[in-house]
Amino acid sequence: MEKWLNGWTIVFDLDGTLVNTAPDLLNALNHVLEHAELEPVGLETIATMIGHGARAMIRQGMAHQGHAPEEAQLDDLFERFLVHYSQHIAVGSHPFEMAVEVLDGLAGAGAVLAVCTNKKQNLSDQLLRELCWADRFAAIVGADSVPSRKPDGDHILRTIVAAGGDAGRAIMVGDSRTDERAARHAGLPFVFVPFGYEVESEEEIGADAVVTHYSMLASAISRLVS
Repeated sequence: MEKWLNGWTIVFDLDGTLVNTAPDLLNALNHVLEHAELEPVGLETIATMIGHGARAMIRQGMAHQGHAPEEAQLDDLFERFLVHYSQHIAVGSHPFEMAVEVLDGLAGAGAVLAVCTNKKQNLSDQLLRELCWADRFAAIVGADSVPSRKPDGDHILRTIVAAGGDAGRAIMVGDSRTDERAARHAGLPFVFVPFGYEVESEEEIGADAVVTHYSMLASAISRLVS
């Protein structure tokens, strides 16, 4: 196989980019809403909050029902969320269609693969391990492992260093404006996957390439590195 990606690092966001984690995140959210004696919510209520962390999802789920938690209650619900989520982290979560095969192809072409995510480090490691996918990545760098998380470009740059790569030969793939801003701050080309959880249009994101299915990714990367 031709090693046309030798020397290149491809950095991926996790939730909504590599893995559809919405089913298990929603399950954990509804678990804590039930504890708070509130009704469960649907994915449409909190989809745009997924990339902003569990606290944002909890706030949104409660606000949808006219409740604004005090910090002490939010702290309690957040801890309950983390416990429940870690115990059910890969029940419904799954890689997006063809993601596994396409990433294996990129690695076979010489690319170094890495994950840069605003998910907590331990949960990121656990999710990819339970999906039997962790060994594919030279680095997995969660939000609490860096001084400043995305949209700070330093998060991506530290991920590239951890993977042994060169920021001058790296590309970021993500599903949100947060990922796009971080890529721009880091000076990287950005590939947008619009099948994630945020609702911005392709025009609003302003990506260097748009990939609506993983079968399109290798071609998009080929154009960016040529």
